[in-house]
Amino acid sequence: MQYASEVIHPVSPQDASTMALLRTRVAPMKGKLQGISAREPFNALMEQVVAPAGVTFATDTVGPVGGVWVRPARCQATEAILHLHGGWFSWGTAHAFRNLVGHIAARSGTQIFIPDYRLAPEHPFPAALHDVQTAYRGLEMQGVRRIAVTGDSAGGNLALVLLGLLNERHAPGGVRPAGAVVLSPVTDLTLSGRSYQTRADADPYFVRAQVSTLVQAYLGDADPQDPRASPLFATRLAALPPLRVHVGDDEVLLDDSRRFVERAVAAGADAQLHVWLGMPHCFSNAVGKLEAAAQALDAAAAFLGERLASEQADR
Repeated sequence: MQYASEVIHPVSPQDASTMALLRTRVAPMKGKLQGISAREPFNALMEQVVAPAGVTFATDTVGPVGGVWVRPARCQATEAILHLHGGWFSWGTAHAFRNLVGHIAARSGTQIFIPDYRLAPEHPFPAALHDVQTAYRGLEMQGVRRIAVTGDSAGGNLALVLLGLLNERHAPGGVRPAGAVVLSPVTDLTLSGRSYQTRADADPYFVRAQVSTLVQAYLGDADPQDPRASPLFATRLAALPPLRVHVGDDEVLLDDSRRFVERAVAAGADAQLHVWLGMPHCFSNAVGKLEAAAQALDAAAAFLGERLASEQADR
């Protein structure tokens, strides 16, 4: 079923051919990345994202969470994006994700901070959430007056939860998010989405049993229906800032995106889902190889630029 808030993007013949080759190459590893031992190969894969042109990287601490600033030329010091990286809450670093995030920075003309939030299983829920809240407040304390939020996969989960918490606990004088874009977000840690079955064969990377183990490492004894863990169960979605969600049609997490946007729109939020046919989880990582990746990043950056400009005009 296609909702009014849903945009379907067809797959190009070139991308279909590229994806056929990728599926063959990654098939032996499907469902096998697990635990701390997967950090090195996962980070190595993210390091292979094509480097963007015209951006610089700088290690820094924001509020006081360590991470990496990604800056295009002539960006504004009072405007920033907070990007929360993926990796199933257990993998990934700001440094490994710098190239992917650099493409968003270059396209949007906005500086982006990627925090190195604490990872599970050493630091289970809600450690990562505490860190991203601290980083957001740190941007405010540094004088950033217009902030957008982005995230991919598990980082998309943290981004959506952060947006909800900022709405609930907005302090006088604080900066409300101007908008948000999430890529293939994890929204339901109960793993109840039908796409775990309907996309089981189509997804080239993940299987439900693997995801269940990764989620348990993050949750520990926490309730998977806690809205701070699973934003799908949040109840105050109407207050979300304008939101765009991009997801591949060939991923087990498809319903995580679809159901979240459906609920947000029903609550009255400005939310829109972009479904990219033939694409896997976080296909934007393949920028430079897939036309869809460049198109999705272009759309995300254009939306973020518009939201930040609108926020500036309103001040």
